[in-house]
Amino acid sequence: MNKTTAPSIPIKTGGRSVRFRLLAIALLPTLVILPLLLGFMMARWNGKFDALLTAKVHGDLTIAHQYFSHILENNGKQIEALGQSVAFFKALSTPNPSQHISYLLDQKRTEMGLDFLYFVTTDGKLDGASPATVRPTINLNWPVIQTALAGGSRTAVDIFQNSDLAALSPGMAQRARLDLIDTPNAAPTSRNVENRGMVIHSASHVDMGNGRQGALVGGILLNQNLVFIDTINDLVYRTSSLPDGSQGTATLFLDDVRISTNVRLFEKRRALGTRVSKAVRSAVLGDGKVWLDRAFVVNDWYISAYEPITDSFGKRVGMLYVGFLEQPFARTKHESLILIIVAFLAVATITVPVFLRWARGIFKPLERMTRTIARVENGDLGARTNLPAARDEIAHVAMHLDDLLDQVQERDRQLRNWNDALNARVDKRTAELQKANQQLEATTKQLIMSEKLAAIGEITAGVAHEINNPVAVLQGNLDVMRSLLGDRADIARTEIRLMDEQVGRINQIVTKLLQFAKPEEYAGFVERHDAGSVIDDCLPLVQHLLNRAAIEVKLTHTATRLIVMNRTELQQVIVNLLVNAIHAMPGGGTLSLTDQDMARDDEPGILITIADTGTGMSADVMERIFDPFFTTKRREGTGLGLSISKTLIDRQGGSLDVESTPDDGTTFYIWLPEAN
Repeated sequence: MNKTTAPSIPIKTGGRSVRFRLLAIALLPTLVILPLLLGFMMARWNGKFDALLTAKVHGDLTIAHQYFSHILENNGKQIEALGQSVAFFKALSTPNPSQHISYLLDQKRTEMGLDFLYFVTTDGKLDGASPATVRPTINLNWPVIQTALAGGSRTAVDIFQNSDLAALSPGMAQRARLDLIDTPNAAPTSRNVENRGMVIHSASHVDMGNGRQGALVGGILLNQNLVFIDTINDLVYRTSSLPDGSQGTATLFLDDVRISTNVRLFEKRRALGTRVSKAVRSAVLGDGKVWLDRAFVVNDWYISAYEPITDSFGKRVGMLYVGFLEQPFARTKHESLILIIVAFLAVATITVPVFLRWARGIFKPLERMTRTIARVENGDLGARTNLPAARDEIAHVAMHLDDLLDQVQERDRQLRNWNDALNARVDKRTAELQKANQQLEATTKQLIMSEKLAAIGEITAGVAHEINNPVAVLQGNLDVMRSLLGDRADIARTEIRLMDEQVGRINQIVTKLLQFAKPEEYAGFVERHDAGSVIDDCLPLVQHLLNRAAIEVKLTHTATRLIVMNRTELQQVIVNLLVNAIHAMPGGGTLSLTDQDMARDDEPGILITIADTGTGMSADVMERIFDPFFTTKRREGTGLGLSISKTLIDRQGGSLDVESTPDDGTTFYIWLPEAN
């Protein structure tokens, strides 16, 4: 008996060893999980921080909007109060009302802080104005004036052309004019001057008596109105409301031009005449949205809020802006991030060496045991760990390992002695058994083949006997039924014909079984066939298998000769080869079928080629594929398909050959002689 040893199991001493796993367990929380957690928290904190800045600037815009609305409301109430005052009605009742009204308006305009104030009647007549030189272009189509003449009062923001401002006051026209300054990120424009004026436009109804009506009209020019914009800025961004280094700003836009702002181009020059960025202009003036985001303002990034301003016609004509410098907040975020990273690195620098020291105390004994086991596997049964007395669980395991190795070494010595004695006895009997086994194998092969062939004959005879008797009864009864029914049999003519055909089919199956069992004693009828039509008739029989395997079929019909063979037998051969080809391509492929005229040994005939791109066959399998009961499909095949096919082809004087390469497909060649 030969000496055998158990297969060795490699124990890694490097790479992904116990050392690696222990270090991973120790360092994973500190170097992987903690950074991921910190990254997630920083990302969440950064989002919350940005949301907080957006919420703040939104609140700032709300305050600015309320103040702006208050200015409009206050301006309208003052003009309405003047129009309803006793002093104004006294001026109307004087002999020369225009002079007295102008004097009163000039006095009140200064008190109310208005840039212009005039009184117009329903017929478009100017009946008093301040300043005295005012000769306004009377336009009764202004919605605020129409409301006043209709008996109400209204205040709105309106855009005045420069000529209208000059008619009110040359100083107003000059104050409204601003040279446009090229601004980064602004939308392209062909203009270089903005001379229109944004005016808080108010009008209030005045009942002049005797059925006469009038409107008291006044307004404030907002272009370069620095007191107005600085008041908004001081109201929104009070002292210490922002961190050091940040700066709050407020701006009033006419269209996209800054007409009043505390944003600086230089230290002492305001950014009047600069323009808003293209993105903000599109969102606010184009789409009518409120902008709450960072934006580039003149020369730096600001956390910004913009809202559209509409005039009395409902048209978006400008924007109100508040915002604060982004840089201090961004610097704070970066400093916080750097502080967290430095703190993490400091903690890792302190804790990682401690973890490594603790891990070393665990994997050192384990590595020693691993080396000992490796030496034992290599044949050194005297190897031991020799660790000190047990101080922990790992050292205790090492001591048990040494005890087990002592026992293994003793058992190995005993087994070697028993093995030597047994081998001498086994060698003698082995030689005798080998000789007898060779004789038995040769006899068994011959016996199995004989038994298989005998079984085929017995099965065929039994099937023919058992099937022919009931078939004869069926056929006889059909004839009796047809004679008894007479003309009435025409009612079931189709059903009777189908029964005749199926009985004939059963007879044909029995005949095929007999043809296979005793081909030299039994032969069926033959017919002349076109090989291409037989192939075409076979494809529908396996179409369901082709669809399931996603196989492409390529047909090439070039044969002009006819062959003599039972059509059903030829179909049986072709279908069997098609099914085998489909099974060889479970993942899909190409199935090629070709028929062509070809002579062999000067004998004319037809060659049918069936080729697949499947798994192919080895040389050992190809030598046995035509043997009865040989199959590579253990659970599905019987091993008779190719054997029967070859028998049927050989009976007609043809040949069935095969070529195959593993992983490169298989090709079967069916050659049949031409029909005489």
